[in-house]
Amino acid sequence: MDALVHRKKFLESLDDDNGKASSDLLFHNARIDDLCLDFTLPGYCDYVLKSEGNNIMVHIDNLEEYISLVVDATVRTGIMPQMEAFRAGFNQVFPLSSLQIFTESELESLLCGGRELWAAQSLVDHIKFDHGYTSNSPSIVNLLEILGEFTPEEQRAFLRFVTGAPRLPPGGLAALNPKLTIVRKHSTGANGGVKGTAQATDRDLPSVMTCANYLKLPPYSRKEVMRERLMYAITEGQGSFDLS
Repeated sequence: MDALVHRKKFLESLDDDNGKASSDLLFHNARIDDLCLDFTLPGYCDYVLKSEGNNIMVHIDNLEEYISLVVDATVRTGIMPQMEAFRAGFNQVFPLSSLQIFTESELESLLCGGRELWAAQSLVDHIKFDHGYTSNSPSIVNLLEILGEFTPEEQRAFLRFVTGAPRLPPGGLAALNPKLTIVRKHSTGANGGVKGTAQATDRDLPSVMTCANYLKLPPYSRKEVMRERLMYAITEGQGSFDLS
C-alpha cells in the first residue's frame, strides 16, 4: 500500500489533472475504497487508530495517514507498554547503564554466545545421516567440509534455511531437537538433463523441511557444484514455501 502512496504523489507532481488517475490506483486489482478498511488496527477492531476512526473509511486520499497510524500502532506507541515492561524487568537483572560500554556485536556475543566452530568430527557426532547417506558418503564428506568453511554470516543463513532460525539453541548442535538429518535427494530431471544422470543431479537444488530440521541433499558430482547449489538455495529460497 505504501507504494500506492508514492505512486499517487508521483502522478500529482506531474500534472494537476492527474487527480482522477490517482483515484483509480489499485491494490491487488481492487480500489482502496472497495477494501472496506476503516481507521482501526487490522485484526483488532477495538483498537481505534484515531478519534472516531471506526467510522472513517480509508480511501486513496487518506491512505498515507492510515499506513502511518498502523505502523505506529504496530511497532511504536502500540507496543510501548510491553517494551517499557521488558526494559524495567531487564534493568532489574542487568542495569542498562552498565551496557552502554558495549557495542552491538559485543552485546550479542554476551547475551547469545559466540559462534560455535563447526569441525567435521563434531558435526558428524550430532547429525543423522539417512536414506542413502552415511557419514562416509562422498557427498557428506564434501558437505561437512563446506560447512566448516562457512563464515559466521553463511552459517547463520544455513541454519535459517534448514531450521528456520539463525541460531542454534543453548548447547549448540548437540541440543538441536529434532536432530539435524541429511538424506539423499534423488534427481527428478525437472530442471533439465536426463533423470538420474550427473548432469540432472547437478541442476537440482537441495530442499528442506524446517519443522523437522531435515535437509534433502542431491549427490552432486563435485564439491564446488554442491557449494554453489547450496548457497543458491539458501540465498534465493529465504521466505519461500514449496512442497518437496
